[in-house]
Amino acid sequence: MKPGKNLPSAITIFGAKGDLTRRKLIPALYNLFTDHHLPPVFTICCVDFLEEDEEVFKQDLLAGVNEFSRNGKADEAVWNEFASCITYLQGDFMKEDTYKRLRKKLDTFDKENKKNSVRIFYFAVAPRFIEVIADALHVNTMCGRDQQDRIVVEKPFGTDLETAKKLNRFLTKRFAEKQIYRIDHYLGKEAVQNIMAFRFANYVFEPLWNRKYIDHIQISVAEEVGVGKRGGYYDSSGALRDMVQNHLLQLLCIIAMERPGFYQSELIRDAKVKVLKHIRPFTQQQVFKNVIRGQYTAGNVQGGRRVAYRKEEQVQPASNTETFVAARLFIDNDRWKGVPFYLRTGKSMPVQSSVITIQFKDSPHKIFKDDLTPNRLVISIQPELEISLLFESKVPGLKMKLKPVEMDFTYQEAYTETIPEAYEALLLDVLEGNPTLFMRADQVEAAWKVVMPILDAWKKYPSKELHLYKAGTWGPSTATELLKPYAKDWFRLSARGESIK
Repeated sequence: MKPGKNLPSAITIFGAKGDLTRRKLIPALYNLFTDHHLPPVFTICCVDFLEEDEEVFKQDLLAGVNEFSRNGKADEAVWNEFASCITYLQGDFMKEDTYKRLRKKLDTFDKENKKNSVRIFYFAVAPRFIEVIADALHVNTMCGRDQQDRIVVEKPFGTDLETAKKLNRFLTKRFAEKQIYRIDHYLGKEAVQNIMAFRFANYVFEPLWNRKYIDHIQISVAEEVGVGKRGGYYDSSGALRDMVQNHLLQLLCIIAMERPGFYQSELIRDAKVKVLKHIRPFTQQQVFKNVIRGQYTAGNVQGGRRVAYRKEEQVQPASNTETFVAARLFIDNDRWKGVPFYLRTGKSMPVQSSVITIQFKDSPHKIFKDDLTPNRLVISIQPELEISLLFESKVPGLKMKLKPVEMDFTYQEAYTETIPEAYEALLLDVLEGNPTLFMRADQVEAAWKVVMPILDAWKKYPSKELHLYKAGTWGPSTATELLKPYAKDWFRLSARGESIK
């Protein structure tokens, strides 16, 4: 039995007045409701410290659905039915009375339905509130009956290895590990989920997925936006913590993991942890040879002027925080030994795009005189959901002349279904008790172990080799040096696989 499908569910959102709730969570829950994926009986209790009239609050949520839902403007009748299940509870996260009133609400819901509901507590709050809320839920015995209740925690999962361990110890003293859903929204993206299907359901590719046939792999996540209003948070975080430690390393895990025995959550998560544990650790001197950090200066992005990072709101005027990271990693196991994985992410870049490029090796024995282009597989996650394979083909004519061509698969052309948003997939998994796409404690800690030598080296030498790049460009030119001798340049951030110049 899937608990989210068959039992009453009580979803509590802490931080209900925040952007995450308005832009992502409520639109996702509304879409699940319209598609009949929510249980027949449910309630959504929204908790925040601000005084708010409940009807005014619901109208603000409706405006968020109209603006951010993939289905566009909400249907009035459907919205009214959905909104009738939403309540607002004003309360300070630091005060015991908030949790007593919340428990009374949830207990009343259970009594009305004559069943214990599946309780889901979503922490859409700043990191400083996580332990406070978690402890209050534990003390007030709101989460834990038969371990069917769950908490959902957003990144960051700590700021380094020690704080991550501390947070994990704190949470696992109060909840079972299987109750804790550490969410990385990147893993809910349709194209990311399809990577596993592409690898393990199509036998034609899996035999080639190793050091014998693959030359190198590039994983690029470019952000067109700057830090915006997140300057205060970002200046204490940086691109390595904000993007590499979670999103990019998770993409690497899916690309590099071994085939699990079955499509089963713990086997899949075990395979990801093994990848992280086999990433070759850096010495302090190796950090500056294998990792490039950059920071954007003033420039033009998509026709608009972008101020330098150090001029952004709430950013220190002499900040050395990186807004760009490029790294060369190696995985020391039988499958990948000697194959470089290149990771790149940055803010204020020309486009918003996420692409994984698998570059295959040249044929060891060439029978054609032409200078052939090696095969290349490109998986585009955003903005277009595409998979493209580059291969050689004969040009029509009387002579044997070859030319590289592409075979493309696009979601929009192959399927008529609307692609769900990442949070829809992840929230449904929480409701159904499926932790496959969520991070386990050991996975979080293994990812921090990968980046800690980099953080330690940067802390010791805060201004060493911080490379500047203009906003609207692809990052510092020194990032290209990392690719040698395997490639001349980074591949274009689209499913077309063209080289950036």
